[in-house]
Amino acid sequence: IFGSILGVSAGFVLGKEGPMVHTGACIANLLGQGGSRKYHLTCNWLRYFKNDRDRRDLITCGCAAGVAAAFRAPVGGVLFALEEAASWWRSALLWRAFFTTAVVAVVLRTLIEFCRSGKCGLFGQGGLIMFDLSSTVATYSSPDLLAIILLGIIGGIFGGLFNFLLDKILRIYSIINERGAPSKILLTIIVSVITSMCSYGLPWLASCTQCPEDAVEQCPTVGRSGNYKNFQCPPGYYNGMASLFFNTNDDAIRNLFSTGTATEYHMSSLFIFFVAIYCLGLVTYGIAVPSGLFIPVILAGATYGRIVGTLLGSISSLDPGLFALLGAASFLGGTMRMTVSVCVILLELTNDLQMLPLVMLVLLISKTIADSFNKGVYDQIVVMKGLPYMEAHAEPYMRHLVAGDVVTGPLITFSGVEKVGDIVTALRITGHNGFPVVDEPPLTEVPELVGLVIRSHLLVLLKGKMFMKEPVKMSGSFVMERFGAFDFAKAGSGKGLKIEDLHFTDEEMQMYVDLHAIANTSPYTVVETMSLAKAALLFRELGLRHLLVVPKTPYVRVLTLSLTIYIMCVCVFFFSRVMHFLTHYNMILYQPFPLWIVPFICKGVHR
Repeated sequence: IFGSILGVSAGFVLGKEGPMVHTGACIANLLGQGGSRKYHLTCNWLRYFKNDRDRRDLITCGCAAGVAAAFRAPVGGVLFALEEAASWWRSALLWRAFFTTAVVAVVLRTLIEFCRSGKCGLFGQGGLIMFDLSSTVATYSSPDLLAIILLGIIGGIFGGLFNFLLDKILRIYSIINERGAPSKILLTIIVSVITSMCSYGLPWLASCTQCPEDAVEQCPTVGRSGNYKNFQCPPGYYNGMASLFFNTNDDAIRNLFSTGTATEYHMSSLFIFFVAIYCLGLVTYGIAVPSGLFIPVILAGATYGRIVGTLLGSISSLDPGLFALLGAASFLGGTMRMTVSVCVILLELTNDLQMLPLVMLVLLISKTIADSFNKGVYDQIVVMKGLPYMEAHAEPYMRHLVAGDVVTGPLITFSGVEKVGDIVTALRITGHNGFPVVDEPPLTEVPELVGLVIRSHLLVLLKGKMFMKEPVKMSGSFVMERFGAFDFAKAGSGKGLKIEDLHFTDEEMQMYVDLHAIANTSPYTVVETMSLAKAALLFRELGLRHLLVVPKTPYVRVLTLSLTIYIMCVCVFFFSRVMHFLTHYNMILYQPFPLWIVPFICKGVHR
């Protein structure tokens, strides 16, 4: 939080949305692990969220809240979480994320109203609509569409180049940052000096422009922000490039998006500003400062969009400010490769619903062009960091393999009643998180899959030392009398039990422990002949960590939707009988259709 505040206020070419998304995810993860005992931030009700699914949901809602707070775009935050953050989405998560962003919008609105007096600095400028363009009337024709298609192609090319250069720069930065804190600090100082030199030195290259007579704002600007910065110009004149550099990023974007200012900036000033922002955005992202990419990308895209709009002014009737908005959309599509969420965020930023078709078109074109060069910037960073991320689609080679082809051995399994020494040895020599539990004779006549037991539950059970001298199956109630349900809850980051923390005597190592009570008796399983592509999609769509591969068996049962349909028909039958009864005794004046025949029709279809 403090790094983001200092980085933005220092004038770096970076955005605050990335750190705010990260902050929201960190707060959600803190709640998902039950708070922090170290800092005395714990509540008993937080223990209900100490499981994998709720933690994922909370982190997704935290990401949505971060985007909603950064751009004051609650719906865009939900769509960002859906499109980019969550790998497993369901309807319950949708309304939870929507509720989270709604609370963010209410809190923002309250704080903005409180800060109307100007006591909060630049916070609240622009209200909930940061760059309001609703007053413009966007009418476009066929030549305008050709210009927009050209803008989408340019955005795709610039976006692909940006991702390529950023990947190379980040790999160099990772080598520098591995050398320790002094190298990180030195790199940050170098980038800060370069940014200061560009911000102060480049406006000297721009010429002074006479203030327009019909200017709405005071010209030249007096104060901290505005469209017209004097910067070494005589009275009645302003420096266009200084008006972009000597402003906050939000005000610079607002200046570029402004309509009715076709002659406010010289082409040379816009071109130099675009090159500077493009290069500074590349070298700034990756230093030891919390930073986001949205704002630099919007700045650069809006600049070249305004350049294209000015050059094509003779054949297009659109205002250069609207071209700046479309340029920002094209560059976002070329770098982020997001469509729906970016479209909604831009519409919520500008409050210009009339531009929806054009924004959609330019996003799709730029994304299509950029996809032919490389992946999106977030996907590239995930690959560079080596994070175990599964793609949303199966690779083509997976269609020629089955699940049994990719499993490795030897498989480590436990019996339903296992020796303590065998469990301790398996936990020490492997890093596996889950182990199948298989009952074998004499507990059963033939080997039988009981379920799956995970490492953390084994450690809790071993710590309780409920051991037996003989391999006898115990009742689940007897085991749960010793442990509570929250004893097996997921521990916080780095707080869980480790096998190195447990110590056992030689006598205890020869004793037995019953695993039936803590095993998941309904794990997801696939047959060994299932296509690997189907197994991979099942693994990802359900958000699994373990998927058991079982051999083929001669006995098969089928569960279909027919049973559900038949039950629904029976319910309709009873409803119809009640209606007939009420009608017969004149309790209602409605004579229903004889629905009693529906169950028999459904039964015939089922057979």
